[in-house]
Order: sequence, then C-alpha cells, then structure tokens
Amino acid sequence: MENVDIVIVGAGVIGLAIAYEISSHNKDIYVVEKNNSFGQETSSRNSEVIHAGIYYPKGSLKSVTCLEGNKLIYELCREGGIAHKRIGKLIAAKDGNEIERLEKLFKHALSCGVEDIKLIDKNEIIKLEPNLKADVAIYSGSTGIVDTHSLMKHLETKAKYNSVQFVYNAQVTSINREKNNFVLEINDSDKEKIKISTRMVINSSGLYSDKISEMAGIREESYKLKFCKGQYFRLSSQKSRMINRLIYPVPDIKGRDLGIHATPDLAGSVRLGPDAEYISGNILDYSLNLRKKKLFYESIHDLLPFISDSDLTEDTSGIRPKLQGPDDGFRDFIIKHEKDRGLDGFINLIGIESPGLTASIAIARVVKSQTQEIFNER
Repeated sequence: MENVDIVIVGAGVIGLAIAYEISSHNKDIYVVEKNNSFGQETSSRNSEVIHAGIYYPKGSLKSVTCLEGNKLIYELCREGGIAHKRIGKLIAAKDGNEIERLEKLFKHALSCGVEDIKLIDKNEIIKLEPNLKADVAIYSGSTGIVDTHSLMKHLETKAKYNSVQFVYNAQVTSINREKNNFVLEINDSDKEKIKISTRMVINSSGLYSDKISEMAGIREESYKLKFCKGQYFRLSSQKSRMINRLIYPVPDIKGRDLGIHATPDLAGSVRLGPDAEYISGNILDYSLNLRKKKLFYESIHDLLPFISDSDLTEDTSGIRPKLQGPDDGFRDFIIKHEKDRGLDGFINLIGIESPGLTASIAIARVVKSQTQEIFNER
C-alpha cells in the first residue's frame, strides 16, 4: 500500500490548480484521475471565457473567487506564456424590461467590486460592435478568453516539477477511514485494485464529486448534483469576422445560465452557446441535437440580425455539475473541510461550475489555506 500525505481526486482545471498551488509547500502529493489525461470532461468543454465577476451574489464564493481569479489567471497566462486575449464583452439589451434588468445588473456588479465596466449607449455600442443591434449594454473590459488546454498543461507541468505524482486511468472505488488516515481503493488501467493511504483527501472530481463525497460517508441531500447539458454551434468564417468581442444577452432572471452568447476563440472563429438543458441518465452524453439550430438562431437573431440559420454548424457540448436545479434559486460553490462530520483531512469541492475556470487559482488558494490549517493542527 502506498502511503502519501495528500491525494487529489480529479485532474480537471480545479484539481490541477490545487496541485500547482499546494505543491509549493507539500511534496508528497498524488493526483488520481479516472481518464487517461487531464481535463477530459467539464474543463475541456466550455466557452473558455475569463469572467469579470458581474453576475454572482456579493460575498458568495462564486463572486469572491471569480474577482480574485480574474486577476490571477491573467497573471499566470502572462508569466507562463499561455495563449489568451483580453477582448472585452458586451451584455446587450434592446427593450425597456431588459434595460431595467441590465441597469440593476450593472449596479450589482459595481457593488461587488467588478472593475473596468461601464454602461454604454447605442452610439458607443456601434463604435465597438457595428453589427450588434442593441440600445444599451454593459461593457466589461476585463473579460477575455484563454486556451484552456494550454492552461491545464502548464498547471500539470508546474505541479510535476514540484514532484506531484499524476496517476491516470485510476478510478476511485471506495474511501475508508482507518485511524487518522483515509484508505482509497482504486481500479487502475489493468482493472487491478490498488490501495493508497493518505492523511488528506481533496475531492475535486467535478461531475462525480457528490459520489466521491458519499464514498467517504457523507450522504447530504444538499450535496447532490444536477447535470445541465450545454450545446454549441459554430458560425461560418465569414460571419465570425463580423464579431469582435464576447456578446451576451441579459441573463436569465433565475440565474440558471447566462444565455446563449457569441464567443470568439483565439483562432478568430465564433461559437454560439451554450444553452441549458437539465438531463438525467448518462452524464457523459455529448451527442449533439441538430434540431436545436432553430432555437439558437432565434435566440441570437435580435442582437445579431446578420446571422442566418445556414451560418450555423454543430460544434460540441459539455455538462455542468450544478447544485442548482431548474426551479431552484442561487447555489454557491461548496469548498469545505469536513472536520465537523468527523472527517478531519477530507476537503470537498462540489458544484464547481461557471465561473470555475476563471476562479480556479483563487479556489486553489482557498484549499491551500485549508490544507495548511489541517497540517498545523496535527
């Protein structure tokens, strides 16, 4: 049986960021990942947007970590030579009801401490995005895009340099408490069972984080994930050249998603999406529904009337691990040391959806602080 100090379950962008951050102070760390490489699920199937922190309730983990994470991601990208671009974003409104909601959103963002934002009128909109039809918009100058694969590769490389061991094709099947340690039973690539004894478990397993938590003995209804599928369509190259920045609608009142938006990528192409469809059953179903093309076209046509449905081709899809159900109000990230449940050394990260990519380094620093407290108490 292997004996280590820390096991991180999951090598998405959050697990990688945690490994990167905590390995500067701890050397005996394993990252176990059921897939054959890092970031094979949620982390590689998103809009690749660096968010400003406009939408989230003041003081929430989503707000605080996004605001801090925005600065940290840009800093890391500059230092690491990671491809990114601060292209800016417009949240656009057309009618009176939308404008009223947009103005409330703007005031909220200012109260949260979001920087480099302003309300702009139609004349200013035309200067920035001549093909966008809107009367008022929030302009966010700190919103950008990033090459998520390069970001994750950088985090993995830096963690490996700090002696972190990555074990891929390794699926955790059970977690048991034995004295002051946790014993993880793992199926490796040959379907053989191996055991690892560790002082600390950090559960950053994304779509499976509630299940990993249950393996440790936590059966908490409020931890159960709901799975929300989002699909993307790609614009033709000709129409992509008519969009310069991220363009978002005024968000859904319930905050379930940010609406189908236009996202340029680093190659100059533009994707539309994602939509939001709660699913059950196979949570790795990335199949595409071509019948949604009309919905996408209709949802974006008022703001971008130069787009026709023939400009759209199917692209990709992803699954969000949400704590918020379709009829629920806001739910925050869970980042919690489960000491009060008798699980000293077990740290849960559950419901890490958007803005998880932006917040990844900031989230990792929250976990780093928790790990230091755990070791200091022992």
